[in-house]
Amino acid sequence: MKKVILTVLLNFIGLCLFAQQNAQFGQYVFNGLYVNPAYAGYKEELYMQAFVRAQWTGIQGAPQTLSLSVDEAVNEESLGLGLLVSKDKIGAQSSLNLSGNFAYRIKLDRTETNVLAFGVGVGVMQMGLNGSLLDPTEAGDNRIPTGYESRIVPDIRAGVHYSNEKFYFGFSANNLLSQYLSVFKDNSLLSITSKPHFYLSAGMVFPMNNDFMFKPSFLLKDDLNGPTSLDLNAFLMIKEKLWLGGVYRTSVKLYPKSDLQRDLRARSAIGLITEFFVRENLRIGYGYDYSLNKLGSYDYGSHEISIGYYLQTAKSRRPKCYF
Repeated sequence: MKKVILTVLLNFIGLCLFAQQNAQFGQYVFNGLYVNPAYAGYKEELYMQAFVRAQWTGIQGAPQTLSLSVDEAVNEESLGLGLLVSKDKIGAQSSLNLSGNFAYRIKLDRTETNVLAFGVGVGVMQMGLNGSLLDPTEAGDNRIPTGYESRIVPDIRAGVHYSNEKFYFGFSANNLLSQYLSVFKDNSLLSITSKPHFYLSAGMVFPMNNDFMFKPSFLLKDDLNGPTSLDLNAFLMIKEKLWLGGVYRTSVKLYPKSDLQRDLRARSAIGLITEFFVRENLRIGYGYDYSLNKLGSYDYGSHEISIGYYLQTAKSRRPKCYF
């Protein structure tokens, strides 16, 4: 049965070679720089973070993702700087991204907690395809590479982010350049072209008492071709030491997409997320997703581990940064 699922997965990859979906993180609320370059410098202190995700464990060729980032606010917190490295692999295709991110941060009031940021990320992408992992319908298909093929291209991402102590809102877009490069005009070989992806996110914190805070949030993702994905999250913070929460992921129909199958199941996954402050400046998180679609009968769920470390300064805003 796993061979059957792998075959289906590889066929899906073949359909997506010209519209690669970006990597997915269940703990997106704790990985802001990956979603939006305008998030750079949000915590106003040097922050280092790592994420590892294994999706659909138990299925050969399933997605595996690594994300590393560091960001800081400088020049009296008016400028955010961030470096992001991510690696993603699914079946025969892979990508390695390196992005420098810059955010211009405008403090809107004297409390310096209402901040509007405009961000841009500039970097390079290495997109690869291992032809030896593909099973052609017809033997001798010259469009399938015999080994590993890769291309390195420049790329741009952009976003806007507003936040205060209890609320945030962000919109961003990435992969804004690569699809227009002439290197992808050659159709002699199969190649992976990253299409633009758009992210809309928001969240709010509701203090319940001195020990508990409630934080709902959402993330809407769209690539203009595949299903529009919506993540709904709800978290409870306990004594500013522990986040406990859940996620529900589904697809939504915002506008017609003629290339989509009509019988696709909207429900995608449900899961649990927790993040624990081991020390005041060290946090460790874990997330688990259970598939609600047909894959749920064959995989062992998706697992995600994160770790974040703050280098605190005299101007540190923590623990007021809840996002």
